[in-house]
Amino acid sequence: MAGPLPLGDPAPADGHLPSDLPIDSSVPFSAYLHVPFCRVRCGYCDFNTYTSGELRGAKQEDYASTLITEIALARRVLADAGALRPMDTVFFGGGTPTLLPAGDLARMLGAATDAFGLVDGAEVTVEANPDTVTREVARTLADAGVTRLSIGMQSAVPHVLAALDRTHRPENVTTAVAAAKDAGLAVSVDLIYGAPGESIGDWEASLDAALALESDHISAYALIIEDGTKLARQIRRGEVPAPDDDLQADMYELADARLAAAGFDWYEISNWSRSPEQRSRHNLAYWRGSDWWGFGPGAHSHVAGLRWWNVKHPAAYAQRLAAAESPAAGTERPDEQSTTLERILLLSRIREGIAVCDLAADKRTRVAGLIADGLVDPAAAVRGRVQLTLRGRLLADAVVRELTD
Repeated sequence: MAGPLPLGDPAPADGHLPSDLPIDSSVPFSAYLHVPFCRVRCGYCDFNTYTSGELRGAKQEDYASTLITEIALARRVLADAGALRPMDTVFFGGGTPTLLPAGDLARMLGAATDAFGLVDGAEVTVEANPDTVTREVARTLADAGVTRLSIGMQSAVPHVLAALDRTHRPENVTTAVAAAKDAGLAVSVDLIYGAPGESIGDWEASLDAALALESDHISAYALIIEDGTKLARQIRRGEVPAPDDDLQADMYELADARLAAAGFDWYEISNWSRSPEQRSRHNLAYWRGSDWWGFGPGAHSHVAGLRWWNVKHPAAYAQRLAAAESPAAGTERPDEQSTTLERILLLSRIREGIAVCDLAADKRTRVAGLIADGLVDPAAAVRGRVQLTLRGRLLADAVVRELTD
């Protein structure tokens, strides 16, 4: 289970939005549907997920119907606020969405589509554990309107998977990708690097295996040790080594070089695609500050600068909705300084970067220093954009501090 929810103001029981919210109907709208179930908890994970022994009254088989109740509430709330728009993207995340029957995911997507509509060419993604994807599952999802499967590969090396507490069989990644392609779905695979005991050779083997799958998109994330996780406790007790920052940097540079040579182009620090059309539009919506409603326990939402988040436990979530109440636990409207910091933090991660003119006047003068340090692309800066170099991607936090402190 994830850490505590943020502090914030109390959320209204009926979920209504403030009357003075500056809603812009031209801003794209997305939906995130959280499925909080996992067979086992991975040692590094701090997401809001639950194994069967942690559900305490919530029933997995009831989950789709419960979430559909929140969809109906969201439609009423957004319609009353004049903020009802068709969805540009939909993303089923978790947890392991494909632990639910594919028919349940299809019902949830159908309810969201009926409530909000989908723009032409909308992107609809489902995250999946390789062991849960069969040809039947993939075809059911495709028939329901899913367009993209994001498969949690993480590594191709058994001892690395074991260090991460991943239980899937490496060969099932190939089976899952084949099933998705056969159903006409676009495919992304996720990798993690820097696990305890992982060598540069292990990472190279995982990259080779991922490239052999001929997917459309690859994500590669550095392992981060989150407080409260099993892995954090193991490191604190000296049972396994902490991630090595220099080794992780070497692994990132290797990934960028190998992926570029295979025809992939980076568009966000941890994401590469074969073409601009195959980028994750849903994640880009987050980085660009679009509007979205997060459905499910612990899910976060954002509309016109207002943020709110749902109660964490599936049982509490179900109880709120059964009582015809919003499941929101808290809400906040960040001030201008916080909003500016977040915008720079997020936009600096993506390839298009930040417009120099959007920086505070006293920060624009610092761009020259970032160019001199090899962190910002000089040609892009001449065109009025702050775009990270490879070195800048490795030191992105330092760039953000220089542009905001």
